[in-house]
Amino acid sequence: MQTIFPSAAVLRQHYALVSSLRAQGFTIGAADKVKPMPGDLFMIVEGEAPPVSARTLVLAEGPVEAIPFHDGNPARLSFGPEDAAIAGGFASAMLRGAHAPVAADPESLALYALAERVAAADITVLINGPTGTGKEVLAKAIHMGSTRRDGPFIAVNCAALPETMLEALLFGHVKGSFTGANAAGEGFFRAANGGTLLLDEVAEMPLALQAKLLRALQEREVVPIGATVPEKIDVRVIACANRDLQAEVAEGRFRADLYYRLSVFPLSTRQLAERPGDVAALASAMVLRHAGNRGRLPWVTREALAVLQGHDWPGNVRELENVIQRALLLCPGDAILPDHLIFDRAPAAAPAQQAEGTLSNIVQLSEFAAIRETLAACGGSRVETAKRLGISERTLRYRLAKAREQGEDIARRAIA
Repeated sequence: MQTIFPSAAVLRQHYALVSSLRAQGFTIGAADKVKPMPGDLFMIVEGEAPPVSARTLVLAEGPVEAIPFHDGNPARLSFGPEDAAIAGGFASAMLRGAHAPVAADPESLALYALAERVAAADITVLINGPTGTGKEVLAKAIHMGSTRRDGPFIAVNCAALPETMLEALLFGHVKGSFTGANAAGEGFFRAANGGTLLLDEVAEMPLALQAKLLRALQEREVVPIGATVPEKIDVRVIACANRDLQAEVAEGRFRADLYYRLSVFPLSTRQLAERPGDVAALASAMVLRHAGNRGRLPWVTREALAVLQGHDWPGNVRELENVIQRALLLCPGDAILPDHLIFDRAPAAAPAQQAEGTLSNIVQLSEFAAIRETLAACGGSRVETAKRLGISERTLRYRLAKAREQGEDIARRAIA
């Protein structure tokens, strides 16, 4: 991770932002103790001279403004305390790069910190999680944090490849080994030699091919189709799945021995709705990523951020990226407003407008009532409410946001 050297004025005026960047993995250096190295970054306040213009972020207080690095000029952020969440996201994205992994939620930060340690161990990793939650991004972060970072990173979607060609595509083939093999094929394993091979949607791999994958992982060698002599490979394998592989093993759809070979170190990504702290950081990074050549980035207003954080995100991070891209298209100026946010489906109707008597409505209304009563009994304490209900504080926050989306502010009513 890169090192940031904040000026003394930045440490005095923006200590919370510096602490947030440290939590996100940046090393915070002190120029009076450590000499900055080529590639290091700098943060100054407005009025100070930038040490290296192309690697300096200027912070100012005042009306919101975000100007990215361009043509060797410093980046600039102007904001007040009430816009700190979006400002932190912009700062991280500008300093780290628009396509770098993004996290701000404590559990997400813990996941990336663990992934950083795993990266150094050069062991096989299994990443499990719902579709669109950033499994490939996490896998690439592991690759870039490892000693293999200068080697190839090859991602293979096992569900997207024809089953009849999957073996040849993975392990390679010799010329003439089957009809149409007019030339030899290297295969993904050999192409990834010295680097990392990501096997995405590994649960979709046919059982017969799972046995061959197991042998390749155990013996560190592959036998191309039509060949008789195995070839040694030096590849780190990271597997991803959006289904519970242990359940797949129990159902006989996935080999138990392959599961344990892949799951040397398991990691899990979570639904975006379960980590609302990431929304501001992700939205800022996506604005930077998709803003094109705009000299000034549209700012996600507090009202728009509240809408984004209250959404349940069935499409996870991919859906958020779609929403931000649409907002950038619809935004005529320098501010993204709630009116610019178009979701893939209409928000759920308020409880009074919903059809009565369905099981889902009954369960949800009962759940909201239980939260309301418990919150009132606990004097509005969310910590105590979560304990009494036997859920995490994060789950409670999600349920409260869900109620607000449907027109009921449970927290306000409970303490009224």
